[in-house]
Amino acid sequence: MTAYRQLETHYQEISVIDEAASILNWDYAVMLPNGASENRAEHLALLAKLSHERRQDARVGDWLAEAEGKLDAADEEEAFWQRANLREIERSYRQATAIPADLVEAKSKAMTRCETRWRQARADADFSSVLPELTEVWNLTRQEAEILSEASGLSLYDALLDLYEPDGRAADIDALFEDYSAFLPDFLEAVLSKQSAQGAFQAPSGPFSIQDQRALGERVMGVLGFNFENGRLDVSTHPFCGGTPADVRMTTRYDEADFTSALMGVIHETGHGLYEQGLPLTWRKQPVGKARGMVMHESQSLFMEMQVGRSPAFLSYLRPMLTEAFGGSGEAWSLENLKRLYSKVERSLIRVEADEVTYPAHVILRYRLERAVLAGDLALADLPGAWNQGMQEALGVQPPHDGLGCLQDIHWYMGAIGYFPTYSLGAMAAAQLAEAARAAVPDFDDLLAQGDLAPVLEWLRRAVHGKASSLSTQDILREATGKPLCAAAFKAHLQSRYLGG
Repeated sequence: MTAYRQLETHYQEISVIDEAASILNWDYAVMLPNGASENRAEHLALLAKLSHERRQDARVGDWLAEAEGKLDAADEEEAFWQRANLREIERSYRQATAIPADLVEAKSKAMTRCETRWRQARADADFSSVLPELTEVWNLTRQEAEILSEASGLSLYDALLDLYEPDGRAADIDALFEDYSAFLPDFLEAVLSKQSAQGAFQAPSGPFSIQDQRALGERVMGVLGFNFENGRLDVSTHPFCGGTPADVRMTTRYDEADFTSALMGVIHETGHGLYEQGLPLTWRKQPVGKARGMVMHESQSLFMEMQVGRSPAFLSYLRPMLTEAFGGSGEAWSLENLKRLYSKVERSLIRVEADEVTYPAHVILRYRLERAVLAGDLALADLPGAWNQGMQEALGVQPPHDGLGCLQDIHWYMGAIGYFPTYSLGAMAAAQLAEAARAAVPDFDDLLAQGDLAPVLEWLRRAVHGKASSLSTQDILREATGKPLCAAAFKAHLQSRYLGG
């Protein structure tokens, strides 16, 4: 067996371990009894350690050196993918050899303990109760960042960001976020003024049973192209998409008084799921066959939610499904009212329920706070106060308690530090991709109005999903849209949707 084939076999085994951990993580979030959390922490920690030990195996370095320039591809296309796979393996090896296995195991256990405590702390709106566990997670994450920084020459924050968005840099994010921060205040005032002049819309009245909401969500997932032979939908405290490309595990949460949030949440997670299901089958268990970082992943969820799901065209298709599902009739269920309902803009407290105009403000706040904590400029104990002040400055609102403030997101409590900026970068990428898709797919909006997503999904398969990690995020965007990531298409989209008509 050639050195390259040795690498493929080795990383296929790593992929299987990681997939097992992903399914156990889904089970932890969806089904695990509270008393079993410590036991599950041991399972996940061991799998994380096994995966990490295989990534830092000294043989990988030897195989990489031997495989360089000695591929055994049958044609140029396969050679392209093999070269890209070697690049991604080298990245994985470089990161893994820098971090001790015992740190990986310790962090995994700490994250599971912290996430378990966070669930109760969030319900109790009691930040202090989770602070000890959160402090441990942050301390271990800082150790990880310091090690990666020293090995790579990157800043502490960039070293963590690189784990979620390969080659992502805070300096580029700062420029994009400063651009949007300058755009938002006047634009938000203009949108709120316009909506106020239009008068109040009517919210459809419930209750909306969870059973009916779930049936509707699954029906819409099917319209978008989700393959239920290789995936399912469940309920969790924080919606997410996990599992594997062959076994996509999506979750949402329901409110019987309001169906709108859960439905758009399902559409959002379906975007993630479609991306996973669209990854090239031949390369799925190799590093090159994985999704290309979280910016592209978030672009796919926000493409489906914002560019498709909330579009006037798709809402015209969705309206009869809503009235059928919930027996709705009258003005509240008219297309015009539903369009206003799904394009409502307000200064709100909850990120996952925020509109697309104010959503980036939530992300920018979290990005700046986590950078300040990592740099030592903000103590974790002062996070609630800094959060409340930041919300006041960004959107003019303050949470009445920490459950609606710094406890609302799971990310920091599960050790995902450096993740938040990818949400809004993904929104910008989604707008660029939608602009390109409209140019490439004839009658784009007419197809949405008919519920025919096949041509749009086919374009995404070619432009994004099928590329996997063979190219960088910026190169995928350049090939698909003709330019690197910028805020222009996103701002143009907002101008058109919220002030154009």
